[in-house]
Amino acid sequence: MIDDVLRQVRRERRRGSEAAPPVTRQPNYRNLRNSFLPQPVFSTDEIENIHETALRVLENLGVKVLLPDARKIYATAGALVDEETFMVRIGRDIVKAALASAPTRIHAHAGDTRRDLMFELGNMAFLAGSGAPNVTDLDRGRRAGSLADFEQLTKLVQSFDVLHMQGPYVEAQDVDVRNRHYAVSRVQLTQSDKFPFVYARGTPQAEDAFEMIRLARGLSDDEFLNGAHCYTVINTNSPRQLDIPMAQGIIDFARAGQISVITPFCLAGAMAPISIAGALTLQHAEALAGIVLAQISRPGAPVVYGSFSSNVDMKSGAPAFGTPEHVRATLGAGQLARFLGLPWRSGGGSASNISDAQAAHETQFALWGSVLAGATICIHAAGWMEGGLSVSFEKLITDIEALQTIAELFAPVSGSDAEIGYDAIADVQPGGHFFSTAHTMERYRTAFYQPLVADLSNFGNWTEAGSKTATERANTVWKRTLDNYQPIARADEISAILEPFIARRMSEGGAEAVS
Repeated sequence: MIDDVLRQVRRERRRGSEAAPPVTRQPNYRNLRNSFLPQPVFSTDEIENIHETALRVLENLGVKVLLPDARKIYATAGALVDEETFMVRIGRDIVKAALASAPTRIHAHAGDTRRDLMFELGNMAFLAGSGAPNVTDLDRGRRAGSLADFEQLTKLVQSFDVLHMQGPYVEAQDVDVRNRHYAVSRVQLTQSDKFPFVYARGTPQAEDAFEMIRLARGLSDDEFLNGAHCYTVINTNSPRQLDIPMAQGIIDFARAGQISVITPFCLAGAMAPISIAGALTLQHAEALAGIVLAQISRPGAPVVYGSFSSNVDMKSGAPAFGTPEHVRATLGAGQLARFLGLPWRSGGGSASNISDAQAAHETQFALWGSVLAGATICIHAAGWMEGGLSVSFEKLITDIEALQTIAELFAPVSGSDAEIGYDAIADVQPGGHFFSTAHTMERYRTAFYQPLVADLSNFGNWTEAGSKTATERANTVWKRTLDNYQPIARADEISAILEPFIARRMSEGGAEAVS
């Protein structure tokens, strides 16, 4: 019976297609507004107490700052600096002044203005897994990351609108570290028009990357300085330590007017107190210390409050993600960010060693934590495995399916009379079907989300097609996506502009990374 109905519907569809050009579904995933209400995990009084305790940590205990120039900058604002122990104690008035100057809304300028982002509470952007030393896929296995891998991941991210920013997906370990930033920046600027990432590995490397962006985008020094054209991620060394490259990165990016995503990495039970409230208190204090350094360096510098707190496995000490504790910490971080009024980042990811049910489960719980917490940026939202030790090509695709599902849920749903469809209900007799009603025929081409990798066929058809798992289908999808990759506008022109600069700098010896 149902097969006869479907054949009839297909015949009617063919007749309709002869009368009018086909309408295809064209969802817009580029600028997402989170439609979910933020979920609290603490009371208002408890959030205020966490903030107050973090201020006490900064005032009474302080933060160890390894970079001498950073300690001097803190001192200019009135912080108490002990040059023998490198400890910096930051008064609450200094924190208050920094929070008053930090922007609550940041316009992130991409290579194509249609890819621009607005970082503010309520908006949400997704970033693929980043910072991994290894990559893996079904064909080539697990291996150390290379520039070719970085290039492929850049093209894949460029191809999916639900991933909004470029990032440091994998280390290009086949390129000398003195020249790696040239290669990585060139790939981002010539093969993507999304908002780019720059490593914070010392002033010379940062300034090289800034100059490459200015050249590629055709920006004057003032235009670059007065607009956010790239970002970096700053990780503190929990507990309560800011190392040399990270402190220098905050200063460099603040003075250049570029975005620092200041993110303590507080694993409860290891580098932070074992309680969620305790871990968030330490995280909050460390994030505030970084925000203060940025704002002293340049008042009004764009900063993003960062959170990536989770727990460890107390049997092995290994980090865990997508756990109840990870989700609770993310929800609490969202409350703290809203308390400050700042845009903020969360973190997804998985501790699984392979793209399997555990990987999907952990990543999607972490994703839902970020969505319900109202994160502005969710980093490691796709492809990230092994607690950050690898990025999987197949998992990138299966996670994109989850991200597109979330993006669909953000979209408004109409409750108009036409959508309610009283006439359609009246047209169908009890026990009938809606396949061929006018209401259905007007909408069927665009009514439902079309899966990227999920297989909705029945068991028989799935078996005849080879009984492929989602991971195996994802392998086909990423390869097809790379085959169909479309170069960005001006790709050859940008490459020609960058080459003389890169050649000159490499002939001069490149730029050492700071450690």
